[in-house]
Amino acid sequence: MTASERRATWSLASIYALRMLGLFLIMPVMSLFAEQMEGATPSLIGLAIGIYGMSQAVLQIPFGLVSDRVGRKKIIIFGLLLFCLGSVIAALSTSIYGIVLGRAVQGSGAIAAPVMALLADLTQEVHRTKAMALIGASIGVSFGVAIAAGPVIAGIIGIHGLFWLIAVLSLLAILVIIFLVPQPQQSKRHRDAELVPATFFQVLKNVELLRLNYGIFILHAILTASFVIVPLLMRDAGLLPAEHWKAYLPIFVSSFAAIVPFVILAEKKRKLKAVFLGAIILLMMSDFGLMQFNTTLAGVIGFLWLFFCGFNLLEAILPSLISKTAPGDLRGTAMGIYSTCQFLGAGIGGSLGGWCYGQYGAPAVFLLCALAALSWSLLSFGMMPPRYWTNLLISLQSFTDQRADEFASEMLKLPGVEDVTLHYQEGVAYLKVDNQQLDRHELQQLITKYTQA
Repeated sequence: MTASERRATWSLASIYALRMLGLFLIMPVMSLFAEQMEGATPSLIGLAIGIYGMSQAVLQIPFGLVSDRVGRKKIIIFGLLLFCLGSVIAALSTSIYGIVLGRAVQGSGAIAAPVMALLADLTQEVHRTKAMALIGASIGVSFGVAIAAGPVIAGIIGIHGLFWLIAVLSLLAILVIIFLVPQPQQSKRHRDAELVPATFFQVLKNVELLRLNYGIFILHAILTASFVIVPLLMRDAGLLPAEHWKAYLPIFVSSFAAIVPFVILAEKKRKLKAVFLGAIILLMMSDFGLMQFNTTLAGVIGFLWLFFCGFNLLEAILPSLISKTAPGDLRGTAMGIYSTCQFLGAGIGGSLGGWCYGQYGAPAVFLLCALAALSWSLLSFGMMPPRYWTNLLISLQSFTDQRADEFASEMLKLPGVEDVTLHYQEGVAYLKVDNQQLDRHELQQLITKYTQA
């Protein structure tokens, strides 16, 4: 990467992390603090936890499409201002209705697609996958930090103070986009990073992608439904809310460490389907365990650790499966639909979890989550074994159409190059390659041969 690309990647990752940190900080403390608010019911508390996902799901694709026309930075700043506004509304609210409204406005600042599009504008094709992976990692880190830090910060400044802090974080993100993120020389549509409307139904007809979209919907529905009641269960079991970090931090760190060998087994040893199905079953087992042993602190912490082992593993595997399954030139559309399902699951999960808790109690929520995981496992047993392909992008800016066709034909003769899709107007070739068979030196020699000819 060039210095400008590194700067763009790290600054955009920090914007993403600051925003997600703001969204996640509230998750482990909302049900603890909202009980005392005017009009609070379990259903409304669950809605307050998850409603950001509903507005995010509705608006993230439109925000991405509008950014193609009016400019990436403008849309990102507008989205961050909405996020700040939602945080201020929640901070000033004394009733649960104000919190719900504030969270909905927070979610309407849907900047995920414009951020990815801007990243694509600012990075060369050869480095784009690496840059996107870094942003994905920043989301995981922000989630872990938020789950551990939320109870501590809320214990010091209260839930209203927490919302004020989130508003400040969004303003910091605006400063980053204005002063640190480079200005792209040009903005254009990138099929690997953005949703292309013309390909929307083509992706929706892909059965394997639909399985994965259903999976991310269920995964985040289970997450938000669980966090409606897990903080309450730990408090009722004797752990003071301000000390919940003592459970969350070791759970998250140790569960993340525990999944590393399985990620290696899935990717390097090519056991992806087996590890994937095992993680879903682990998720289901943890929910059945929480249903039975939720009255003791040891039971809650133990099965919550098991839950996060499955959750973190699936969070790592699912994007990889989407990338492997989607054609190279449809990856942006596939990821856009995938993200929409993820946020929609968070919204519905929080609402349904709160309602179920109010009507039937905590065990019923975990039973609902376990059955949802069971439905996912049954659907996933029939999935096709994934092809262990990696996406590559090659610029064709210096090629004529005829030379590009010749180049594509030569590339397909190389061992490990499984598919080549050319888009002449964009000047890009989308490749699917098998890294264990591909000789990258030979590929580079071929690229050099045609670019210097």
